[in-house]
Amino acid sequence: MKNVVVTAALGGTISAVTESLSFFTTCADPAELIPTEWATSAWSSETLNGPAICGAAARALELEFGGPDFVPARFTIDLYKAAKNLPTVFRTRQLRAGRRIVLADVEVTQHDVAVARATVVYLRKSSAPPGAEWVPAADFYPPERMPTDNESTHPWLNTDRTGWTQSIAEHQNADRKRAWGASLPVVPGEPASPFVHAVQSAESASLVTNLGTAGIGYINCDVTMAISRLPEGLLLGVEADSHITADGISVGTATLYDDRGPYGTSVVTALSNAAVQVDFSRSPSGQ
Repeated sequence: MKNVVVTAALGGTISAVTESLSFFTTCADPAELIPTEWATSAWSSETLNGPAICGAAARALELEFGGPDFVPARFTIDLYKAAKNLPTVFRTRQLRAGRRIVLADVEVTQHDVAVARATVVYLRKSSAPPGAEWVPAADFYPPERMPTDNESTHPWLNTDRTGWTQSIAEHQNADRKRAWGASLPVVPGEPASPFVHAVQSAESASLVTNLGTAGIGYINCDVTMAISRLPEGLLLGVEADSHITADGISVGTATLYDDRGPYGTSVVTALSNAAVQVDFSRSPSGQ
């Protein structure tokens, strides 16, 4: 069981084929969710992981404000207090409702204590302006062999000198990294939407930028995802673009991919958390 929990916490890539799994369960108040074991963080059994909080915040915003004519072009979540393994409330609020731009936020609280806040900017779809534009070359190639049911709880990772494998420990190096996988539902019986899946995948920018030779020693403070379209398919990818560090502060950027190609970017900032470094080479969870 520990293998799966760490995979959920750091990769956000558990396959949606296992429908009985979810980060939370529902209760009488539709704004309140109860964490499951799959929401447990790799840092501590008492705290929740990033994909769980990010995915649930995205779900709350989409349920209230999503629509077919708009794209959730920017999603930002500030993770300013460790979320505990407690009932978690997601309260939404609309900040602007324009013809072409909709802005909303959600506050995440536990026992009336705020632990995170997310904002989303919805932009109305329209035709592109005339003319040709520069676009970067896309060189992201997913693994040829897709996960099977018994492998669905392990993320696929790739580094420049190591091919696609499902062993995190094999990618503890200083090379550029990539991840590929599916999503875990926020609540039972409700598969993650393309937006929720994209947010979970965007959180994995932390994994592909901060995983080094000794494991992961940074803890996320925020995630910002910017997309031009919603992704397609059950499997999404993320590839590191840059990793800049100084004085125990990390900034990582990554490009987000689906089978069609790139659809957005992710930026994560993080603080050194070396006292509880996660070294996958010393843990069964890295296999």
